[in-house]
Amino acid sequence: MNPNTTNHSPQQTFQEEDDLHQIKDLARRYLRNWYWVGLSLFVFLAGAFLINRYTPKVYRSTAQFFVKEEDSGMNLFDQRFFGYNSELDMTNQMIILRSRPIAELALNKLDFQVEYYLEGYIAKAELYPTAPILVEVDWRHPQLINGEIQVQWSDRNGFRLTFPDEQYSLTQANDPAVNKIDRPKPEITQYAFGEWIETPYMRIKVNLTSGEDIGKILVKLRDKQGLINQYAGAVNITPVEKFASILQLSTDSYNSKKGTDYLNALMEAYLENELGQKNRTASNTINFIDEQLAGLSDTLSFIENRLETFRSANRIYDISNQGSSVFGRLADLDRELAQEKLKREYYRNLQNYLVKEDYNEIIVPSGLGIDDPILNNLIKNLLELQNQKASLMTTQREASPAVREVNRKLQDLNNSIRELLVNVDENAAFLINDLQRRISQIDLEFSRLPAKEQNLLRIQREFSFSEGIYSFLAQKRAEAAITKASNTPNNKIIEFARTLPSAVTPRPMRNYALALSLGLLIPFLFVLGKVYLTDKVKDIKELERKAQAPILASVAFRKLYDELVVFADKNSGITEAFRSLRANMNFVLPKDQSSVILVTSNTSGEGKTFCSMNLASVYSLAGKKTILIGTDLRKPKIAKEFALKNDKGLSNYLSGQQAEWQTLIKGTDYENLDVLLSGPIPPNPSELIGNGKMPVLLEALKKEYDIIILDTPPIGMVSETLEMFPLADAVFFVVRFDYTLKSGIDHINHLKTSQKLQNAYIIFNAVDEKEMQYNYGYGYGYGYGYNDSQPKANLLKTLMNKWF
Repeated sequence: MNPNTTNHSPQQTFQEEDDLHQIKDLARRYLRNWYWVGLSLFVFLAGAFLINRYTPKVYRSTAQFFVKEEDSGMNLFDQRFFGYNSELDMTNQMIILRSRPIAELALNKLDFQVEYYLEGYIAKAELYPTAPILVEVDWRHPQLINGEIQVQWSDRNGFRLTFPDEQYSLTQANDPAVNKIDRPKPEITQYAFGEWIETPYMRIKVNLTSGEDIGKILVKLRDKQGLINQYAGAVNITPVEKFASILQLSTDSYNSKKGTDYLNALMEAYLENELGQKNRTASNTINFIDEQLAGLSDTLSFIENRLETFRSANRIYDISNQGSSVFGRLADLDRELAQEKLKREYYRNLQNYLVKEDYNEIIVPSGLGIDDPILNNLIKNLLELQNQKASLMTTQREASPAVREVNRKLQDLNNSIRELLVNVDENAAFLINDLQRRISQIDLEFSRLPAKEQNLLRIQREFSFSEGIYSFLAQKRAEAAITKASNTPNNKIIEFARTLPSAVTPRPMRNYALALSLGLLIPFLFVLGKVYLTDKVKDIKELERKAQAPILASVAFRKLYDELVVFADKNSGITEAFRSLRANMNFVLPKDQSSVILVTSNTSGEGKTFCSMNLASVYSLAGKKTILIGTDLRKPKIAKEFALKNDKGLSNYLSGQQAEWQTLIKGTDYENLDVLLSGPIPPNPSELIGNGKMPVLLEALKKEYDIIILDTPPIGMVSETLEMFPLADAVFFVVRFDYTLKSGIDHINHLKTSQKLQNAYIIFNAVDEKEMQYNYGYGYGYGYGYNDSQPKANLLKTLMNKWF
């Protein structure tokens, strides 16, 4: 025996076959409703076509932007102390790119505040960047915004202005508030091209820029704040790769050119803003030096004039060797003294800025020739943190964690610089005192010179001093200007914006695929729901699997004009079903003796009486002497179907009103078939059935009849049927298709177990003919296969009946 061979138990094999049957059953039900599947496909595919045809196309524009990781510049401090994080810095730069201030700078470069639309049959198309007309707007005047203004012209001389929308917004100059107003109703609607139109709610000028003599354009004015709100959040920014410093910028728009223009303007605005922040220090240095040079220039000119006047008046142009020596030493010391005083003035100004925490006007020390590496590094770090804070403040508030952390770092640096300034200021004061002392010593030698030479040297000394300071400052200004001119942004544009070749939405193939999937899936889910979400019995196989009693017959559903269908239409499928049931009963009932058959159901309306009458009829046609007894003493129905009067019957016998049962039996129009009606409705049907006379009656009837059929009350509603179970040779439970609850099957199983019914069977009644057709091969196709002659129903009604 092969050890790899898997042995399947009969139960496993049955389960697999059952699962396969369920799959086939679902497929059958699905394909059986092919017309609804086709309709569903048509509806969804048509919807996809309309969406693809009439939905405005959205295009995606993309660009790539390089962001250089910030150099902390903290050469003397541990970067971990200041919490430097390159990944966090990259996130901050992405937030800045999406910020409102940067969006405003970008929009200032673009003409997005006037939109032009061409009206189509269904949708409107925006005309950008060119349009047949050009509208100039005076934004210093109140303007109508966020509503369409129709400009229509029939010649090149003038145009007609109308307002198609019901409501507009009105914006005021320098006021961000927007007020809602109703549609304007101007007295004048005809205007000339190229002339300003001024009303209380607008001031515009319309220019015809194309050669079109006839046209109609919709114009929409947009306020700056609304545009900023729209575009600031419309840009999606992601790293090209993980941990990469190149960012992918993208935005979706209905006009591809508009999307690319905005992305390019956004990147340029970001670079300009960055460069402006880098140039701030150089600009501050230049402004400071310009203020100093303005005063020195006048002083230098005045001293030069004095020097020329003195020389001309005293006819002295050269000085002695001793005077030259004294002048040279004094000039050097004066130059050093002036530079130290300039440094000390810088220190005091810097101290004031730090006390006021005003970092925008601070000048880097190296710009003024102060070569203190510690102070230069601290000031550089301070200005970098100030720029970082300015960037954060574009998107965050003062109380946000990131801004609070930068403020903490700024305060630490502020304290460090102020402590350092105390030392450098003391050093500067010491140097100034020393220089002044040395100058005083040289002044003693200076006093020994002749008076005219002393006066000349004094004027020349002042001129030399001013000239030296002027040259020094001019040199530093030139250096600052060169630094400013040579500054470039750290970041750069890697790839200018471009538009993807296909639209983002709608996506035709995706929409058609989705429509195809939904068109097939929705009917399938509906079929699945009808099978598994219903609480009624609809499937023969499910009934067979769940019920503990065998199914001996399935009777097809058909609208009938006569309940006695066996007699009315002997060739019908229903008649054949009862013939099949009669044949199956030959294997169930005892042979060569009378048999009692009990027919019942869970509830009323399941066809119990219908099955009882036609089962009795089919036995009578076979030559069996048959009697049908109506034991439902509460709601008798048999009399009406046989056109008999229910004036006497079983209730008379059981109550003792009539001792001779023979007088209660009524004949019918059909051979071999008698009926014992239920008789007048008694007040105590349960007590009558259980008074012991029923077994006596049945024993007597067995001597006269071959088949005795009991039409009993529903077992789910009354209890007397339970007392008749032991009297029957076979018990039939009628289960109606799409009517009997699944819980009713559990009730039948419970009765079969609790009553120990060995002879319990099921008749599946009113089964859909399509179910009968499919299940014929499974042994339940009784009653289908014979041609029933019946008129064809209306096609639409037939389809509705098949589905619902």
